[in-house]
Amino acid sequence: MAIASSDTAIRTGRFTRTLIYVVLILFVLFYMLPLYVMLVNSVKPLGEITGGGMMSLPTAFTLEPWAKAWSTAQIGVEPTGLQPYFWNSISMVVPAVVISTTLGALNGYILTKWRFRGDTILFGLMLFSCFIPFQIVLIPMAAILGKLGLSGSTAGLVLVHVVYGVGFSTLYFRNYYAAFPTELVRAAQIDGAGFFQIFWRILLPSSGPIIVVCVIWQFTNIWNDFLFGASFASGDGAPMTVALNNLVQSSTGVKEYNVHFAGAILAAMPTLLVYIVAGRYFVRGLMAGSVKG
Repeated sequence: MAIASSDTAIRTGRFTRTLIYVVLILFVLFYMLPLYVMLVNSVKPLGEITGGGMMSLPTAFTLEPWAKAWSTAQIGVEPTGLQPYFWNSISMVVPAVVISTTLGALNGYILTKWRFRGDTILFGLMLFSCFIPFQIVLIPMAAILGKLGLSGSTAGLVLVHVVYGVGFSTLYFRNYYAAFPTELVRAAQIDGAGFFQIFWRILLPSSGPIIVVCVIWQFTNIWNDFLFGASFASGDGAPMTVALNNLVQSSTGVKEYNVHFAGAILAAMPTLLVYIVAGRYFVRGLMAGSVKG
């Protein structure tokens, strides 16, 4: 009787496991379907797409849509493709991520190890800034950029994203540093270490997981942003997302869907690469921050 019950339990467990895998595979296939459509149609001649073969594999493989999307597609006045706008986004994202991550680390360090009167209120206000919708800050931000002479420039976009991202980065680092032994900081002070020495030699070397979380979060948000790019950049200084929109929404000539698909993949490629390279550390860093917080 016990053996029969054991066999039944094993069969039930196998059936449940198989059912779970089947459901997960179906979800993966459904989720990956848009990427499949983009990939297969980005390497087809336009005639295959317009002829109704959007879901089928290409019969005539070509990389011409990729080359055109990158270097010769008509986006602005000149047929430059997405290449210059890609570098615009790189020159915007890299400094914005570095500055906002550095400021968040310093803020988290101060708010946990150099407490002062009103620090909780200050942190609450910074946390509140994380929930302010983008649309609310457009007009005041435009006025500030105009007074600073940064309107329509990459430096202006960097400033916007640093201001908007420092609340999130402060939250991450503050939660991560909250459980860091304060005794180590006090001992370093007794040994004569200063503010930046403690930060650089004690806290920062142990901050790898949360730095990865902050970098991935900031990089993804800043790279994929369209609203700030469309509002505060202009002409040849536009980021990749704005240029892609201009390419897809162009009303002149034939709609080259294969070029549009290739351009969309090119625009998404940096964030995909970031997640592939560092994605396994993302959840680890978040869990470390939540446990330590």
